[in-house]
Amino acid sequence: MKSPKVMVPFAEGFEELEALTIVDVLRRAGITVDMVGIVGTMVTGGHGIRVTMDKKLLQVHAEDYNCIILPGGNPGYINLGRSSTLLELLKKMNGQGKLIGAICAAPSVLAKAGVLEGKRATIYPGMEKEIPYPRGEKVVVDGNIITSQGPGTAMEFALKIVETLMGKEMTYSMKRSLVA
Repeated sequence: MKSPKVMVPFAEGFEELEALTIVDVLRRAGITVDMVGIVGTMVTGGHGIRVTMDKKLLQVHAEDYNCIILPGGNPGYINLGRSSTLLELLKKMNGQGKLIGAICAAPSVLAKAGVLEGKRATIYPGMEKEIPYPRGEKVVVDGNIITSQGPGTAMEFALKIVETLMGKEMTYSMKRSLVA
Protein backbone atom coordinates (compact mmCIF):
# COMPACT_ATOMS: atom_id res chain seq x y z
CA MET A 1 0.00 0.00 0.00
CA LYS A 2 1.32 3.41 -1.00
CA SER A 3 1.80 5.76 1.94
CA PRO A 4 -0.84 8.48 2.20
CA LYS A 5 0.44 12.01 1.68
CA VAL A 6 -0.61 14.73 4.11
CA MET A 7 -0.18 18.50 4.01
CA VAL A 8 0.06 20.50 7.24
CA PRO A 9 -0.08 24.26 6.56
CA PHE A 10 1.81 26.48 8.99
CA ALA A 11 1.06 30.17 9.54
CA GLU A 12 2.85 32.63 11.81
CA GLY A 13 1.66 32.07 15.38
CA PHE A 14 0.79 28.37 14.98
CA GLU A 15 0.41 26.24 18.11
CA GLU A 16 3.66 24.25 18.29
CA LEU A 17 2.33 21.41 20.45
CA GLU A 18 -0.49 20.71 18.01
CA ALA A 19 1.41 21.13 14.74
CA LEU A 20 4.52 19.23 15.72
CA THR A 21 2.60 16.41 17.45
CA ILE A 22 0.57 15.89 14.28
CA VAL A 23 3.63 15.88 12.01
CA ASP A 24 5.63 13.64 14.34
CA VAL A 25 2.92 11.03 14.96
CA LEU A 26 1.95 10.80 11.28
CA ARG A 27 5.58 10.43 10.18
CA ARG A 28 6.15 7.73 12.82
CA ALA A 29 3.21 5.85 11.25
CA GLY A 30 4.97 5.95 7.87
CA ILE A 31 2.76 8.66 6.43
CA THR A 32 4.42 11.22 4.15
CA VAL A 33 3.87 14.68 5.63
CA ASP A 34 4.76 18.00 4.01
CA MET A 35 4.99 20.99 6.32
CA VAL A 36 3.78 23.85 4.13
CA GLY A 37 4.40 27.51 4.93
CA ILE A 38 1.48 29.80 4.09
CA VAL A 39 3.94 32.55 3.16
CA GLY A 40 7.55 31.43 3.54
CA THR A 41 9.76 28.50 4.41
CA MET A 42 10.56 29.62 7.97
CA VAL A 43 7.57 29.99 10.28
CA THR A 44 7.54 31.00 13.95
CA GLY A 45 5.00 29.52 16.34
CA GLY A 46 3.09 31.29 19.05
CA HIS A 47 5.72 30.32 21.65
CA GLY A 48 8.74 31.41 19.62
CA ILE A 49 9.74 28.06 18.09
CA ARG A 50 10.93 28.54 14.49
CA VAL A 51 10.30 25.69 12.09
CA THR A 52 11.66 25.16 8.59
CA MET A 53 8.99 24.17 6.08
CA ASP A 54 9.26 21.55 3.33
CA LYS A 55 7.37 23.74 0.83
CA LYS A 56 5.46 26.98 0.38
CA LEU A 57 1.69 26.98 -0.17
CA LEU A 58 2.04 28.26 -3.74
CA GLN A 59 4.11 25.13 -4.57
CA VAL A 60 1.44 22.56 -3.64
CA HIS A 61 -1.59 21.11 -5.43
CA ALA A 62 -4.64 19.39 -3.95
CA GLU A 63 -4.20 16.45 -6.32
CA ASP A 64 -0.87 15.57 -4.67
CA TYR A 65 -2.37 14.97 -1.21
CA ASN A 66 -4.81 12.57 0.46
CA CYS A 67 -5.33 14.83 3.45
CA ILE A 68 -4.83 18.33 4.88
CA ILE A 69 -4.60 19.05 8.61
CA LEU A 70 -4.76 22.57 10.09
CA PRO A 71 -3.06 23.27 13.43
CA GLY A 72 -4.52 26.00 15.60
CA GLY A 73 -2.85 28.61 17.73
CA ASN A 74 -3.46 32.31 18.06
CA PRO A 75 -2.81 34.18 15.82
CA GLY A 76 -1.97 31.11 13.70
CA TYR A 77 -5.59 30.22 12.93
CA ILE A 78 -6.34 33.85 12.03
CA ASN A 79 -3.42 33.89 9.61
CA LEU A 80 -4.58 30.58 8.06
CA GLY A 81 -8.05 32.05 7.56
CA ARG A 82 -6.62 35.11 5.81
CA SER A 83 -5.14 32.98 3.03
CA SER A 84 -7.57 32.87 0.10
CA THR A 85 -5.26 30.29 -1.50
CA LEU A 86 -5.67 28.00 1.52
CA LEU A 87 -9.45 28.51 1.63
CA GLU A 88 -9.73 27.55 -2.06
CA LEU A 89 -7.50 24.51 -1.48
CA LEU A 90 -9.76 23.38 1.39
CA LYS A 91 -12.87 23.74 -0.80
CA LYS A 92 -11.23 21.78 -3.60
CA MET A 93 -10.01 18.96 -1.34
CA ASN A 94 -13.41 18.77 0.35
CA GLY A 95 -15.08 18.54 -3.06
CA GLN A 96 -12.77 15.62 -3.83
CA GLY A 97 -13.82 13.92 -0.58
CA LYS A 98 -10.32 14.06 0.86
CA LEU A 99 -9.68 13.88 4.60
CA ILE A 100 -9.62 17.32 6.23
CA GLY A 101 -8.66 17.93 9.85
CA ALA A 102 -8.41 20.93 12.14
CA ILE A 103 -7.58 21.38 15.81
CA CYS A 104 -8.03 24.12 18.42
CA ALA A 105 -9.34 27.32 16.78
CA ALA A 106 -8.62 26.08 13.23
CA PRO A 107 -12.08 24.49 12.73
CA SER A 108 -13.24 28.12 12.34
CA VAL A 109 -11.09 28.23 9.17
CA LEU A 110 -12.94 25.14 7.89
CA ALA A 111 -16.23 26.94 8.59
CA LYS A 112 -14.96 30.01 6.72
CA ALA A 113 -14.10 27.77 3.73
CA GLY A 114 -17.62 26.30 3.86
CA VAL A 115 -16.48 22.72 4.46
CA LEU A 116 -18.33 22.32 7.77
CA GLU A 117 -21.80 22.80 6.24
CA GLY A 118 -23.98 20.02 7.64
CA LYS A 119 -21.05 18.57 9.61
CA ARG A 120 -20.63 18.04 13.33
CA ALA A 121 -17.31 19.37 14.66
CA THR A 122 -15.55 20.52 17.79
CA ILE A 123 -13.40 23.58 18.45
CA TYR A 124 -11.44 25.23 21.25
CA PRO A 125 -13.80 25.69 24.23
CA GLY A 126 -15.45 29.11 24.17
CA MET A 127 -15.35 29.35 20.36
CA GLU A 128 -18.38 27.17 19.63
CA LYS A 129 -20.24 30.03 17.91
CA GLU A 130 -17.58 29.95 15.15
CA ILE A 131 -18.77 26.59 13.74
CA PRO A 132 -22.24 25.42 12.63
CA TYR A 133 -22.80 22.23 14.67
CA PRO A 134 -20.46 22.30 17.68
CA ARG A 135 -19.90 19.23 19.86
CA GLY A 136 -18.14 19.01 23.21
CA GLU A 137 -16.04 15.89 22.56
CA LYS A 138 -12.22 16.07 22.38
CA VAL A 139 -12.18 14.62 18.85
CA VAL A 140 -15.13 14.55 16.43
CA VAL A 141 -15.26 12.66 13.13
CA ASP A 142 -18.03 13.40 10.63
CA GLY A 143 -17.47 11.90 7.21
CA ASN A 144 -14.21 13.25 5.79
CA ILE A 145 -13.83 15.87 8.56
CA ILE A 146 -11.89 15.35 11.82
CA THR A 147 -11.75 18.14 14.40
CA SER A 148 -10.27 18.42 17.88
CA GLN A 149 -10.25 20.91 20.76
CA GLY A 150 -6.71 21.99 21.57
CA PRO A 151 -3.12 21.28 22.59
CA GLY A 152 -4.08 18.69 25.20
CA THR A 153 -6.01 16.68 22.62
CA ALA A 154 -3.27 16.73 19.95
CA MET A 155 -2.09 13.13 20.53
CA GLU A 156 -5.63 11.71 20.44
CA PHE A 157 -6.33 13.79 17.31
CA ALA A 158 -3.14 12.66 15.55
CA LEU A 159 -3.88 9.01 16.36
CA LYS A 160 -7.42 9.37 14.95
CA ILE A 161 -5.89 10.69 11.72
CA VAL A 162 -3.53 7.67 11.64
CA GLU A 163 -6.49 5.35 12.21
CA THR A 164 -8.47 6.96 9.40
CA LEU A 165 -5.58 6.83 6.92
CA MET A 166 -3.82 3.61 7.97
CA GLY A 167 -6.33 1.53 9.94
CA LYS A 168 -6.88 0.34 13.49
CA GLU A 169 -3.95 -2.10 13.51
CA MET A 170 -1.42 0.66 12.79
CA THR A 171 -3.07 2.87 15.39
CA TYR A 172 -2.89 0.13 18.01
CA SER A 173 0.81 -0.34 17.23
CA MET A 174 1.39 3.42 17.46
CA LYS A 175 -0.42 3.66 20.78
CA ARG A 176 1.77 0.87 22.21
CA SER A 177 5.03 2.44 21.02
CA LEU A 178 4.00 5.94 22.19
CA VAL A 179 2.56 4.65 25.49
CA ALA A 180 -0.65 6.48 24.63
